[in-house]
Amino acid sequence: MELLRAEDGAGRWRLAWPGPWRGPRRRPPLDLHLPAHGRGRALAPPLAALLRRSPGSWDLPELPELGGPLEPDGAVADAQASAAALLGAERCWFGVNGASGLLQAALLGLADPGQRVLLPRNLHRSLLHGCLLGQLRPVLFDLPFDPASGLWLPPSPGHLERVLAAALAGGPLAAVVLVSPSYQGLAGDLAGLVATIHRRDLPVLVDEAHGAHGGLAPGLPPSALACGADLVVQSLQKAAGGLAQSAVLLLGSGGPGRPAAPDPRRLERALLWLQTSSPSALLLASAEASLTHLHGPGGRRQLKAALARAHRLRGRLEAAGLPLLPTQDPLRLALRTAVLGINGLEADAWLLERGVIAELPEPGCLTFCLGLNPPPDLERRLPRALLALRRELGGAPLPPFTPPPLPLVAEPELALGQAWRAPAQAAPLADLEGRIAARPLCPYPPGIPLLIPGERIDAARAAWLREQVGLWPRQIADTVPVVA
Repeated sequence: MELLRAEDGAGRWRLAWPGPWRGPRRRPPLDLHLPAHGRGRALAPPLAALLRRSPGSWDLPELPELGGPLEPDGAVADAQASAAALLGAERCWFGVNGASGLLQAALLGLADPGQRVLLPRNLHRSLLHGCLLGQLRPVLFDLPFDPASGLWLPPSPGHLERVLAAALAGGPLAAVVLVSPSYQGLAGDLAGLVATIHRRDLPVLVDEAHGAHGGLAPGLPPSALACGADLVVQSLQKAAGGLAQSAVLLLGSGGPGRPAAPDPRRLERALLWLQTSSPSALLLASAEASLTHLHGPGGRRQLKAALARAHRLRGRLEAAGLPLLPTQDPLRLALRTAVLGINGLEADAWLLERGVIAELPEPGCLTFCLGLNPPPDLERRLPRALLALRRELGGAPLPPFTPPPLPLVAEPELALGQAWRAPAQAAPLADLEGRIAARPLCPYPPGIPLLIPGERIDAARAAWLREQVGLWPRQIADTVPVVA
């Protein structure tokens, strides 16, 4: 087997390490990636205890005493009710297909086939897949852009007001989706954004995959529920002590100015369509244990200690002259590699060889996830590694990034499903203008959809793409799949 390799001749096994690094093999890697439990260091204690039991003892079906996420009785139903009360939600459903599956179910629970939904350009691809599955019409809106890092920034309520006016001019909307916080830990005025949408009598789904710890400590952004969101999806491996694929869908409890609440029956119907009929008891236990621990005294102490270490680390890096992106989540550390004259993808490869594993490389930025129990010796090893990176690869700052010429709002000319399923051909960049995209196109920079299937490629975007090929060789293909 390639994934499992023998540790020694006594029959002990370990997961294969993905790639070599320099230096002594006995020194563990500096793992600054997801899941946030840090290879077990910050697993919720009840979950860690469960995993120490005989392997397979927790691999159980929906026995009567256990039930499942859509069953009215049993331990799972009781745990979901307790979690809803703990988080201040009206209802709560555990998921075993990650935040991706719950985002799709939430979207299908809000909109019917043929209806329009408003989505940010920095959407997770699962939302686009949800539109495909539900035959929904995605309307994508542009976001503010940071030329120094090549990253999209959170919108302001004023920006969103202009977006809503432009989108509604094209017809009614069934729902609006927001992403907060972003992958890099950026968050804007979420309460103001939700209120702006509610004034239009529209429901809000917040992709809070990276923000399960929101509002639990001073200095963190408030939770999406506290900001009045109607539906919220959290990934419990990204900011809580849960296992990968454990997630939660929350129905907000309402408030002043909120439109009619989403119908729980519609949500459960969508969950039935998309979730497995044999949910993993281990992942359901992960959802319960991670939420209960994170929101309890032990989890809050753990989070407070992790935040203190994160602030100390940021102080050391800034004192050393290393440029960091100002983020609202201290547990996401984003190095602005473009300021150092380094492509973030090249920085990631260089660090990986030396046992420093980042989470998200981008051309102008490299994001590290510190987790709920950052690695031992982090404050010493990471500054040393990043200073060595600057000495070896650094140079003059890279030119500012140019945002793609995207309209404020855009809707595919050809239905998403029709374009995605249509026969496609590879068109050279010189022959793109006027063609219809057959696949999502997410070039670097900035790594979000320049095109989604069904969008017609205008002259401005075709010219921008040709320009980027010269700036980022080997990172942008010289052809684009278009509808044949």
